[in-house]
Amino acid sequence: MASAKAILQDALALPAEARAEVARELLVSLDAPVHPDVAESWLVEIERRVREAEGGTAMIEDWSTVRERIAARLRSMRP
Repeated sequence: MASAKAILQDALALPAEARAEVARELLVSLDAPVHPDVAESWLVEIERRVREAEGGTAMIEDWSTVRERIAARLRSMRP
């Protein structure tokens, strides 16, 4: 069996389009199958959020505000 290093070396020698295809297939192979109940739950949640956004009832925040809140939370987690 070829080592990961040897396989990578061979893959890097491929033309760009072939490397992209190999990369795509490798990434797909890492995805775990999605459980149908989980997919359905996400669909229901997305539809709920769209209804709220379109109906004007969603609490919408500016990205800069959200980004700062996330940054502050991350700063507080540092030792």
